[in-house]
Amino acid sequence: MRARPQVCEALLFALALQTSMCYGIKWLALSKTPAALALNQTQHCKQLEGLVSAQVQLCRSNLDLMHTIVHAAREVMKACRRAFADMRWNCSSIELAPNYLLDLERGTRESAFVYALSAAAISHAIARACTSGDLPGCSCGPVPGEPPGPGNRWGGCADNLSYGLLMGAKFSDAPMKVKKTGSQANKLMRLHNSEVGRQALRASLEVKCKCHGVSGSCSIRTCWKGLQELRDVAADLKTRYLSATKVVHRPMGTRKHLVPKDLDIRPVKDSELVYLQSSPDFCMKNEKVGSHGTQDRQCNKTSNGSDSCDLMCCGRGYNPYTDRVVERCHCKYHWCCYVTCRRCERTVERYVCK
Repeated sequence: MRARPQVCEALLFALALQTSMCYGIKWLALSKTPAALALNQTQHCKQLEGLVSAQVQLCRSNLDLMHTIVHAAREVMKACRRAFADMRWNCSSIELAPNYLLDLERGTRESAFVYALSAAAISHAIARACTSGDLPGCSCGPVPGEPPGPGNRWGGCADNLSYGLLMGAKFSDAPMKVKKTGSQANKLMRLHNSEVGRQALRASLEVKCKCHGVSGSCSIRTCWKGLQELRDVAADLKTRYLSATKVVHRPMGTRKHLVPKDLDIRPVKDSELVYLQSSPDFCMKNEKVGSHGTQDRQCNKTSNGSDSCDLMCCGRGYNPYTDRVVERCHCKYHWCCYVTCRRCERTVERYVCK
């Protein structure tokens, strides 16, 4: 008796999920760690979801880091959703961690972005935690060797980027260093994109200053080196996502390397995100390829960008509806020092894809 086509499709889909096993970003499931879990004893490490054995070992030997890493996982979720809120693929599938769909299981452009953002976020969180004194194993970053500029002096507490990069890479790259976890091409792609994320984080380090002087004259400024917010790093990585390069795994000399598919006369640039498999257009719901579709997604009727009703709805059209919005209005400042506002209600027209 022959199996029905639907049964065969379901079996193939399940097999694809089992064989691809996107170990590298399963640790993002830490975002769901219950607050009741104290994370102050080494046996707690085995209760954390999404970790490979090497990460469990890192947890046991660096228990103080784990609250920061849990925080980083939550920040990845928020930053990814925020960065892609105006796109057909809106990063909603990241919340399925550790059981991803094929948009993140395969070597797609979308998985390239998530790997890069995850690597940047964990190093960002650790660097900031050093600065705030939340980690006993590190403190402020070093004072820069170059002069701070006229009227400035080095001071404050710099973000400890070097420690963040060191410990972040140890944790986020650990799954890709394990043998027998997917193809060599996928490992190389994921390690490359993780390093691109850390490079974007390095590029976000900037000089920040605070004024001192009589009556705010700013005659002297104390300066230090601090990281930009993670949302700014995510915006940089989104730009790289939009111009990502499709690659193939082929011999160059005595070893196989990732090379651009259409421009294989040059090696891959250290600054570019790369992917192995093309993505669908994400217009229609299809779990076999990891697409949630855009039906019922909100669109912008007046936009010419990716959130426009024409692009977001893939030409299917859209339905209008009205929404009541309550907001503060007629605000008044009172001396000294508080503000009172009224609550006003207005009706706005919104649009969702058919």
